[in-house]
Amino acid sequence: MNNNKTQSSDEQLADIAKEFIKQNKSRNRWRLFFILLFVGYLGSVTFLKMDESGLIGDALKKESPFAAEVVLSGTIQTEGEINADDALELLHKAFKEKNSKAVILRLNSPGGSPVQSSQIYNGILRLKKQYNKKMYVVIDDICASGCYYIAAAGDSIYADKSSIIGSIGVVMSGFGFVDAISKLGIERRMYSSGEHKSLLDPFINENEFAVSHIKQNILKKSHQIFIDVVKESRGEKLSKSVDLFSGLIWLGEDARELGLIDEIADANTVVTTVIGVSDRVIYEREKTLLEQLTEASAKGVALVFRNELLFNGIEGSIR
Repeated sequence: MNNNKTQSSDEQLADIAKEFIKQNKSRNRWRLFFILLFVGYLGSVTFLKMDESGLIGDALKKESPFAAEVVLSGTIQTEGEINADDALELLHKAFKEKNSKAVILRLNSPGGSPVQSSQIYNGILRLKKQYNKKMYVVIDDICASGCYYIAAAGDSIYADKSSIIGSIGVVMSGFGFVDAISKLGIERRMYSSGEHKSLLDPFINENEFAVSHIKQNILKKSHQIFIDVVKESRGEKLSKSVDLFSGLIWLGEDARELGLIDEIADANTVVTTVIGVSDRVIYEREKTLLEQLTEASAKGVALVFRNELLFNGIEGSIR
C-alpha cells in the first residue's frame, strides 16, 4: 500500500516536472521569437536608414573606380563652417580611398581667415603628393578671397558662367567711436604696457604710425603671400591684367579669360568627361542637430510663406 502511494507520488512529481519543462520550453520559444522579431525590426530600420542616407549605395560605388567629391561651403574661420581641421579630415578620407580615381573639391564661400585658407591649401598639396592623385576644383555660387586661395591648390578649376570668382586681396576693417563716446559723455579708461599696444582701439583717434604699420606689415605682406600662391599654382594660365590682384571679382567667363579658372563646367561634367568615371561619392561635414532643426524650420517657414503667396495670388485673381 505504501509502495503504491510512493509510486503515485513519484508519478505526480514526474508529471509536474514534465509540465514545468514543457511550459519553460514554451516560454523560451516565445522569448526567442520576440527577440528574433525585435532584432529583425532593428535590422530593417537600420538598413532603411543606411539606404536613405546613401551609405549602402556609397559602399557599392567604392567597389569600382569612382570620383571622391568633397563639399566645403560657408565662411572660412577657425570655428566656422570651413576650417582646416574638418576640411583636411574630409579630404584625407577622399584621397586615401583606394578606388577613388581623383578628388573633386566643391567650393562655395565668400572667404575668411587667411591662416585657415593657407593651412587647407598646403594640406591639399601634401595629400596630392602622398597619394599621387589629382584634385579638381568646382566652384558653385561664389569663390572669393580665402576661398580662391584654397582653389589654387587644384590641378584645374571649373565654374559656372554665373559663379563669382576673385577678390585676390586682403582687408581689415573696424569702427571709430571717438565722437560717439564724447557726445554721450563717456570717459574712456584703458591701461596698457607697450607704446602701440592699443593701436586698434576704436575709442581713440587713429595713429598715423599705427595705420602705416598695419598697411605695410600686415595687409601688404599678406596680400603678397596670396599673390605668390596664385602665381605659383596657376603659372602661365594667368593673364597680365593689372586688375588681376586688385581685389576685384568677376563672373565665370571673365574669370576664364583672366586665367583664374580653366573651363565652364559643373561637377557632373568633370566626373564623366575629365575623370572618366560614372560614379561619385560625396564627403561633407555632418550637420549638428541644431543646424538640421534650424534648416528644417527655415524650409518649413519658406514653404508656408510660398503657399500663402500662391493662395493669396489665386484668391486675388478670382476676385
